[in-house]
Amino acid sequence: MLKCIKTSQFLFYPQRLFSSQYIYHEYISTYLCTPIGKSKIMQEFGTKNPSASLTDLGINPSIVHWNLTTQQLSDKTVELGQGSITSQGALAVNTGKFTGRSPQDKFTVKDALTENTVDWGDINFGISPEHFDIILKDMQAFMSNKELYVRDAYACADPKHRLNIRVVNETPWANLFCNDLFLRPTEEEVKTQEPEWVILQAPSFKADPAVHGTRQDNFTVVNFTKKMILIGGTAYTGEMKKGIFGVLNFTLPHNEKVLSMHCSANEGAEGDVSLFFGLSGTGKTTLSADVNRKLIGDDEHGWDQGSVFNFEGGCYAKCIDLTEEKEPQIYNAIKHGALVENTNYKEGTNEVDFSDCTITQNTRVAYPIDHILNAKEPSIGKNPKNIFFLTCDAYGVLPPISKLTVGQAMYHFLSGYTAKVAGTEVGVTEPQVTFSACFGKAFLPLHPTKYADLLGEKLDNNPDINVWLINTGWSGGGYGVGERMKLKYTRAMITAAMKGELDNVEYTEHQVFGVQMPTSCPNVPDELLIPANTWNDLAEYNKTANKLAGLFNKNFGQYASEASAEIKAADPKMLENV
Repeated sequence: MLKCIKTSQFLFYPQRLFSSQYIYHEYISTYLCTPIGKSKIMQEFGTKNPSASLTDLGINPSIVHWNLTTQQLSDKTVELGQGSITSQGALAVNTGKFTGRSPQDKFTVKDALTENTVDWGDINFGISPEHFDIILKDMQAFMSNKELYVRDAYACADPKHRLNIRVVNETPWANLFCNDLFLRPTEEEVKTQEPEWVILQAPSFKADPAVHGTRQDNFTVVNFTKKMILIGGTAYTGEMKKGIFGVLNFTLPHNEKVLSMHCSANEGAEGDVSLFFGLSGTGKTTLSADVNRKLIGDDEHGWDQGSVFNFEGGCYAKCIDLTEEKEPQIYNAIKHGALVENTNYKEGTNEVDFSDCTITQNTRVAYPIDHILNAKEPSIGKNPKNIFFLTCDAYGVLPPISKLTVGQAMYHFLSGYTAKVAGTEVGVTEPQVTFSACFGKAFLPLHPTKYADLLGEKLDNNPDINVWLINTGWSGGGYGVGERMKLKYTRAMITAAMKGELDNVEYTEHQVFGVQMPTSCPNVPDELLIPANTWNDLAEYNKTANKLAGLFNKNFGQYASEASAEIKAADPKMLENV
């Protein structure tokens, strides 16, 4: 029997009287703002009502917006003065004090589930269940009586591993980010979807370290037992994305033997899949966006038995110095529905100046994956045929492309090397070396060898997979002397590898790193392929190669006791008498 509820002068009927779930929820949100009225609807219609669902989370908002469209979220952001519309139709916002993640302020609740499984140390910081409960209680009180934005989403394109998520945001543009980056359930799925994980994100809620057990007033806290992520004190949207990535990095390898990977993936016309691993700035997103291949995803994937699947429903690309000429797919993805973060406009216009790094070098754009014209749907592929490890070597030592054995692949996977160019501080004159295990140590709850062992198993079980090391950094000398490898040459080398054009060419071994370097490659000058030949001073090259090898040796020391003989054999061998 059709029920109705009379509150004040308004008469409300269940949502089947309305043409869409949004209209029903927005109608309730607009006209039924009293806690008494919301409680009444909750009693009549249970958790189908958005306010009731938040009541279950201990939150009683004044107004709640449920699964708004991109247009509604953009309009709301502009209306609140929190953003503006660019000439390309995207929404532009400033994330405030934090323009990147704050790894030192990310905590994992240390309890019976995690105490002996999480790799505690310089990346995974513990916090007590009691402190989590205090933070949660205070966030619930803080978010009550506020206007909030809620979204139902999920992670993992493979239905076998689907993780349902509910996100509660303080700002509409953060909710737009979640719509762009997470996978989007259908209208029918939304009606019945129950969340397995919940994210509460309230940037204006500040923690008190003395009370909440945090380091400072911003925080991200993950509770694997209660399946909740709490984020406060920071508006940087990437904390939500990487929070769920960390969850999957725990659950998939630990419980389901799926290798979780910080990589991009694409697929050729014959169904051949390529993976691109790399730290920020090495070209992971750029190189996977290939007009001749379907994009599976640009950042986070799982490798199950016989398949690779995207964790996400969108892309979060760096856009510093972005141009249509160099990266047309990413540039053209910045349109209505996309979210541009921490950029400035060209004077007197609403045209984004992508060369402006006044706010941060880490300018970003979030967009749904279908903004890429050749994105694959669903975003699932077969076992990879080629795996590329991307590094930006600012020393100019590593070859632009080289082939790896299984042992070398595991070694370089554990190393996760790249180098950042020297900064502007007085006295800083050399590249800043970065080693990040599995090309994403900051997101790994388990010990890095767990992921490396899984990679090794998959490579042993699939001997036809090729693994390549790609240097997108310097050639002919280090930073300040040599030149950055041209993108067109890197693309040509990767294309040749994927087409099998490097299968039968001659190779030579690198004297220090032992990797196999092709001596020829279509559309690439031969002299670029052997790095030592590009330097004017061979002695200086050898000296620099030894220096880089020493850094690799030192970093690998932390894994040597648990590494196999095959992995140990891949440790670089320094040249004598240099």
